[in-house]
Amino acid sequence: MNNLKKIGLTALAGSLVATSVAYAGALEVTGAAEMKMTNNSQSAAGKTVAMGNSVYFKGSGETDGGLNVALSFELDQGASNGAAGVYDNHSVSVGNDTLGTVTVHGHGGTNSASALDGTAAGDFWDNSLGISSSNTPQSAASGNGLVVYSLPAVVDGLSLGASYASAGENDAGSTAYGAVYTGVEGLTLSFGKGENSSKKNTDVDQTVMKLAYAYGPITLGYSNMDYDHTTTNSDQEVKSIAISYTLTDAISLSYGEETIEKPGVSSDIEVEGVTASYTSGGMTLGLTSIEATNVDHSNTATANDNEYWKVSLSFAF
Repeated sequence: MNNLKKIGLTALAGSLVATSVAYAGALEVTGAAEMKMTNNSQSAAGKTVAMGNSVYFKGSGETDGGLNVALSFELDQGASNGAAGVYDNHSVSVGNDTLGTVTVHGHGGTNSASALDGTAAGDFWDNSLGISSSNTPQSAASGNGLVVYSLPAVVDGLSLGASYASAGENDAGSTAYGAVYTGVEGLTLSFGKGENSSKKNTDVDQTVMKLAYAYGPITLGYSNMDYDHTTTNSDQEVKSIAISYTLTDAISLSYGEETIEKPGVSSDIEVEGVTASYTSGGMTLGLTSIEATNVDHSNTATANDNEYWKVSLSFAF
């Protein structure tokens, strides 16, 4: 009987320890999946069927000192960070509402200016339109090892952030900051400024300005991103406008335009497109149609215009 009692007490103690550990933190798993068909007028592949998938793991807890700690990483079959397997974005953060939050991104982090730099139209340019990497919108330094600090709220409706990208070949780090104001109903103002000091003999500055105003079912947006480079011909300005209309809680339509300007070229890259979506629960049916002209900043070259469309069915869980 004594041995049985000892075994019982040991099992009880073990269960109490296990329970205390289980309640010390939380593990959350979410995911996204997509089935899609695309067509690109400049591609010989014709209509292409593909899929997308990601699973996100996030563990979080609170220290005795009141700090919230979180670790997250993403499993993505399409990971392109050079790591083995399917591991993609990952980060660790610590902070609270009083001190703010510091996040270190092992991979997939975005500096505080670039976090705001999606165009008003929603980055239509980023859809396999044949725009070379040297002509796509440029940004300040991010990269692996990026540190982002989200400041605590100081004014209602105002969010502030700053970031530091680790030193590159120039032995110099790169900083950025961003601000978003939502203190007026329906209005969102964003401003960010960043730099890239990672390369030798190169000085890069990025400035982001965005405005969005929602009135009833209609939302108007404007964005301007200015990229100043040591080499004048590498300067760039990206302008965008957009309008969206929400028919119901489930159905929305949008139209947008983007213009990429550079000095010393014969023409601007112009992109316009429309989107429509229907959402029910965690499922979204999306339709996208995009037309791009002068994709290499020339209005005389062959294969210089492109049309693209996509039909997608995505799921969030």
